[in-house]
Amino acid sequence: MPSEPDRKERLAWRAILDNCLLAQSFCETLTAAEFAADRKTFYAVTRCLEIVSEAARRLRGAQQSDHPNIRWRQIEDSGNVFRHVYQNVAESRVWAIVHGELNDLIAAATAVLGDEPQREHQPK
Repeated sequence: MPSEPDRKERLAWRAILDNCLLAQSFCETLTAAEFAADRKTFYAVTRCLEIVSEAARRLRGAQQSDHPNIRWRQIEDSGNVFRHVYQNVAESRVWAIVHGELNDLIAAATAVLGDEPQREHQPK
C-alpha cells in the first residue's frame, strides 16, 4: 500500500505534475526541429525540468520507493546539468525527456494527488 505524503511532499508532487504538464503543453504543437530552433520554448521547458528536478529532491524514502519505475537519481541530477552545465544541454535530449520520460512522473503524481485540483497560477 502506498504511503501517504505529508504537506511538503504533496507540494513537491504538485510541482512535479504541474511542470511536467506545462513542459508538454509548450511542445504540443511543435516538431522536434521546430523545438530545437525555438530558443524561448527550449528555455521555458528546461526551466520546467529544473523545477521537476528540485521537487524530486524533496521526495525521499517511501515517496520514491513507492514508484520504482522512475529513475529518481537521474531526475535529481539533471537539475545540476540544467543549472551548471547548461551549455551542453542538447535540445534533442530535452525533447526526448518531454515526449517519453515525463509520462511516468505524470502517472505517479496523478496517482498520489488523486482528485486534488491543479494549482491555478496567480501572478504576484
